[in-house]
Formats: sequence, C-alpha cells, structure tokens
Amino acid sequence: MVYKNYYKILGLETNHVSIDEIKNAYRQAAKKYHPDLNVGDNFAEERIKDINEAYKTLSVPSSKRKYDRIWNSRFAKGEKAFSGKGKKGTIINMFIGNVNNSTEGEEKISKKAPVKGENVETEISTTIEEAFYGAEKKICLRMQDGKMKTLSVKIPEGILNGEKIRLIGQGKPGENGGKSGDLFIKINIENDTKFKLQGYDLYTDLRLTPWEAALGTRANVKTIDDETKVYIPQGIQSGEKIKIPGKGYKIGSGTRGDLVAEVKVMVPKQLTKEERTMFEKLNEVSNFNPRSMND
Repeated sequence: MVYKNYYKILGLETNHVSIDEIKNAYRQAAKKYHPDLNVGDNFAEERIKDINEAYKTLSVPSSKRKYDRIWNSRFAKGEKAFSGKGKKGTIINMFIGNVNNSTEGEEKISKKAPVKGENVETEISTTIEEAFYGAEKKICLRMQDGKMKTLSVKIPEGILNGEKIRLIGQGKPGENGGKSGDLFIKINIENDTKFKLQGYDLYTDLRLTPWEAALGTRANVKTIDDETKVYIPQGIQSGEKIKIPGKGYKIGSGTRGDLVAEVKVMVPKQLTKEERTMFEKLNEVSNFNPRSMND
C-alpha cells in the first residue's frame, strides 16, 4: 500500500494549518483540476480523486490527527515529517505514480498499516410503547457486495427520541486486518393516536360529554401503563389541560414525566328522541351565549 502526502496534494507545505486553510487549499486545488476545465485529461481525473480523498481526511480534526500520527510514526525517523526540519528528503512525495527508485523509505511505505473501517449511520422508527417498554427490532442493511444483512437491534426501555444505538463492529470492514467500523442507529419515536411525546411528557386527549364538562365529574384516563381517575371541575372548556404528575415518559432512576390530558368536549352526532327533547328544553331555558363572551 502506498501512502499519499495529503498536504502536498492540496499544495500545503506543513501540517500546522487550520481547518479553514485546508478548506481554502482544497477549493483552489479542486478548481484547478476540475473535470469541466480539463476535459479528456486523465491525469486531472486522477488528481481530483486524490484531492477529494485528501480533503475528506484532513478536514475532520480527528481523522487529521490520526493521519498525522500514522505518517510521523512511519516516515519521520524520529523527526516530525511535516515540520520542514531535518535531513533533506524527510518529506516524501507519496503521490501515486510518482515514487522514486527503491529505498529504505519505500520499504517502510510498502508495509500495510491496519485501517479501521468507516462508521455507518442509519435510523429506524419505533412506537412510543416500544420505546417506553423496550423492544427488539430487525434492520436490513445492504453490504458493500450488494447482499442484504439482517441485524437484531435491542431498543432499551426509556430511550429518548433522536438517541443513537451503537453496534460495535457492524460498520464497514477494515483494511489490512483493521477492525470494522461501528453502526450507529438513530431512533425516531413516532406519535400515535393515543399519545404524543414531548420531552419527558406524554400528551393524550380527554374526551368529555357536554354535560360532563358543564357539571363536572370524575373520569378515567388511560396512561401508557395503567389507568387513573381525575377530577373534572365544572365548566371546563375544550382545549384546557389537566396535568397528571408522574404518569409520563421515563426519565431514569424510577422517575417519570407528566401525563397531560387535553380536554375535548364531544357532541353526539345523532340524538335519541329524549336527548333532542332535553337539548331543545335547555336551549329554551339557558341564557348562555358563548358568542357574546369576551375574547
């Protein structure tokens, strides 16, 4: 395996450069060797590939540090390969196709260093109940050879929306005996018809009849894992919310968020003869006019 001098490819003389300087050098190099400006130039096509490869590595601080560390350990001979100091020829042109006659340095270059495979990211959707109680789901990934691979993913109970599960060694395979990368799975918790999740709080609808809302009552409210009874004050309006502490989503250490029940006053679409008579009577005797109320 021939190692490339990514700094030289981008036109940089030293590794003591900032990310902004690397980006600027990349833009200049990419513009110079852009395929649209070098039509039919095979060298330019290969050069732009190396430029993109160099930028991908050096533009990320963590991969830049790793690259510098590997380079210095292999080619510096006790000196910093990019320091500009030391014996002439300390900085070796590693650009493919431009390697000089066989030397001791080239023998070192030919040694293959283990390279860890790239991490892979994906995401899956889960219901609120699955996330609350924990679940096991299957995920299918297409591998580099085009084959499909099925993995079993254990979703821990109480996982938060947007959190990631890490499967060690399930990313892209490494090179030269290097470890495989990891697989990161982002969890998307989907709301359903019964509950909506906001932070650690669960939201649900509390449907009441007009007379329950007018007179007040006690109503049963279904929680995600139980059922509880709440007091409804008389005259409650649609859209008002009743908070039920400790009946929401899991926070940890046995604590939970709140369950928020939003009142929705429901009117029957079809009335019995008796119901119609009672509503007509109520319409005659009641002075209540919601349209005359102040906003």
